[in-house]
Amino acid sequence: MISDFSLIPILATCNFDKTPTLPIILFESFIGLGFVASMLFLPKIKDKIWQRFGIMAVGVLLFEMFTAPMWNNHRMGEWAYLYHDVSWILTIGWTSLILTTVLVVDKLLPNIRESQRFMVYLGVLTFLIVPLEIWAVNINLRGYSPEVNKVLSGVSLFKVPIEIFYYTPVFTGLIISFYKYWSFVIDDIPLVPVKRRKWVRDITIAFIGIFLFEVMVEPMAANQKFPQWSYIFHDISLFIIGTWVLVIGITAVLIGKFFSHLPIIYRFLIALSITTSLAIPIEATFIRNGFRVYSASAQHFYTGVFMPVLKIPIEVAFAVPFYMALMIAFIRYWENILDNNL
Repeated sequence: MISDFSLIPILATCNFDKTPTLPIILFESFIGLGFVASMLFLPKIKDKIWQRFGIMAVGVLLFEMFTAPMWNNHRMGEWAYLYHDVSWILTIGWTSLILTTVLVVDKLLPNIRESQRFMVYLGVLTFLIVPLEIWAVNINLRGYSPEVNKVLSGVSLFKVPIEIFYYTPVFTGLIISFYKYWSFVIDDIPLVPVKRRKWVRDITIAFIGIFLFEVMVEPMAANQKFPQWSYIFHDISLFIIGTWVLVIGITAVLIGKFFSHLPIIYRFLIALSITTSLAIPIEATFIRNGFRVYSASAQHFYTGVFMPVLKIPIEVAFAVPFYMALMIAFIRYWENILDNNL
């Protein structure tokens, strides 16, 4: 791990091989055909497809941007990238696959509970995504950072780490929760306002969501100097999880007290603003005092631009709202379906 930000070469991450190979071009063509097929098929089973696609794509992109230091997507062509090695081709591919799965399952299983359909989504997507990941890895498009490789068990399936069976449900679960939360707006679903928040349940939901995501992104940063008893999995500390649960809980109280009368979109944006304004100084304090040490791969993404006053890389400041947007949507989605018995 590297803790001196000044050691990181500016814009170094752009230096990777972007020259496509024939197998990679064929893979990209397969994604393009899948996108076209889904856009022709989905309007036959659901309305407002472009709105739905846009929301799902935002969720996918937030995840890809936040976790970019963990994966390498190389040799896709100069034109294929949005930011460093984050590719718009993969974004539309993930979006098409996840959206198609969700809408088809909803069409086929309309009478089972939302939580049960959610489990079906994850099962189907894991079955579909694992072969695609194997394909991408074996044509040398997809790779993993040294920090990711370090924490893997070493057990693989056709060169893909067995941890894919953990990463895939967490990734798709977050994206689907983000989409489903906003589908309440798209579909104008009436949600019953809750007078009293079920704090034990809601804190449990927040804890589970944050813990699962923290385990997945563990290679991006080391959590150090916390009491030994607080570590519950590798270097995942109860102090880190508890801090983010507290930030989200304080925000929920403020939203419920002062902004509950506003539409969902305004409540979400206000909640995102509050959590971000609280979390960035906390993360800056963790970094300055050596509690959070970002990996070399994460720091390799830094441009050398720092936030005024707090003196943390601007990339960290942007990562916080990406993280919080996914977490808030995940928590609120599960609260809504439980409160409304969906």
